[in-house]
Amino acid sequence: MITVYVIESLFDQTRYTGITKNVNNRLHEHNSGKNRFTKGHRPWKIIYTEDHPDWETARKKEKYLKSAAGKKWLEKYLSNKGGDTSSLPA
Repeated sequence: MITVYVIESLFDQTRYTGITKNVNNRLHEHNSGKNRFTKGHRPWKIIYTEDHPDWETARKKEKYLKSAAGKKWLEKYLSNKGGDTSSLPA
């Protein structure tokens, strides 16, 4: 499984969208400063994940979530959940 994820900075609420095989390891990398963009916005928390069977479908969803329409959809999705991300992996 390939996971599309969105993380949010606890420092300044910046969001970052990516894809990975292991979302918990990837979050650790972001919080350890191993990514140039996310390094300056640490610490991070996962706010959204979605599993896909292959890289191709995951990449399509990642590109969508990075678009204006995808960002709007994510905002609506999170607000409908009441912003509750407690069921997502830490």
